Amino acid sequence: MTPDELSDRLLDFAARIGKVVDSLPDSRLGRHVGGQMIRCGTSPGPNYEESRAAESKADFVHKLKIVLKELRETRYWLRLVVKTGLLPSTKMNELIDEATQLCNIFGQSIVTCKGIKKSENRDPPNQL
Repeated sequence: MTPDELSDRLLDFAARIGKVVDSLPDSRLGRHVGGQMIRCGTSPGPNYEESRAAESKADFVHKLKIVLKELRETRYWLRLVVKTGLLPSTKMNELIDEATQLCNIFGQSIVTCKGIKKSENRDPPNQL
């Protein structure tokens, strides 16, 4: 996958998150989860774009770690939406899977950039 393709994938992910947030019920929980999800679910794309202009390898890895952190948080909120019944799992499973795939992509990218072999790393970044 090219950097541009990955950027497009993150843009699509953010757009889908926006649609999910807009479909959440107007309840106390729905508003809270929606606010959290719109923040973390739309930030991986811009953070990835920043990483593409990193000033050093360390800066690049740091920005990728932010992308991964935000994706993990988004996945948590998506799972909570299902767990609490805010939206049916049939609507959410594909997006949860996409979040997981993106976590794996960025986790592996971080491992590769740092030059760490998985067998030597006790807690790899992409561990779910």
